[in-house]
Amino acid sequence: MKVLYLDCGMGASGDMLMAALLELHPDREDFLKRLNGLQIPGVSIRAAAVEKYGVAGTQIQVAIHGTEEEGGATHGDHPHHHLHSDHSGIGRIVDHLDLPCEVREDIRAVYEIIAEAESYVHKKPVTMIHFHELGMMDAVADIAGVCMLMKELGLDQVLASPVHVGCGTIRCAHGILPVPAPATARILQGIPTCSGSVQGELCTPTGAALLKYFCSGFIPRPCMQVQKSGYGFGKREFGLANCLCAMIGEIKDR
Repeated sequence: MKVLYLDCGMGASGDMLMAALLELHPDREDFLKRLNGLQIPGVSIRAAAVEKYGVAGTQIQVAIHGTEEEGGATHGDHPHHHLHSDHSGIGRIVDHLDLPCEVREDIRAVYEIIAEAESYVHKKPVTMIHFHELGMMDAVADIAGVCMLMKELGLDQVLASPVHVGCGTIRCAHGILPVPAPATARILQGIPTCSGSVQGELCTPTGAALLKYFCSGFIPRPCMQVQKSGYGFGKREFGLANCLCAMIGEIKDR
């Protein structure tokens, strides 16, 4: 059984997940060429090799109309801005992506998880939800990239560690909110999480939704024969390695 295990000891975001999975892909350059070839409006994506705290890995850099978004108020996704797109607008973008139907369905399903959480938090129907950073084209790229990679890696099962969410507060379009943000907390219901002493948002709504959709279990690292591993780095600095580790291997006698 080909198993992917995600170590979320420093949380999870869309770009960190994509970076870690890209390290496991047999042809990264071809993948990036195809991802950019989707022509997500105004978006260009590249992967940079980084080394921090003695750990080498990959960092995803997304530019919108030639300008790269900064780490800003979030862990690894992108800053909380004002309204960008509604639920139907995201659906139209996804429908026009030149991807296999199964991958488009995965992308839509991840957005449905986010939309349901936003709907619950704001007490509005899903059709009235407007996305903030989640509706931006760079987040579409993150989600599309992760969904493509999950498909192309040919996995039998995806597992993850309990999710470190961080602590403190975060500033967003609605003001100052506790960590995890309400939408993230809603998405993570039923998933084991921990807080710790790291100040800041370690798990974003995008990261939480991707984990919830793809992972069949959240357990301490199992006894597995690892065949390949990769590290995806976020853009924030916390005084320790801000990365997510992805491992592919075999788990036997389960």
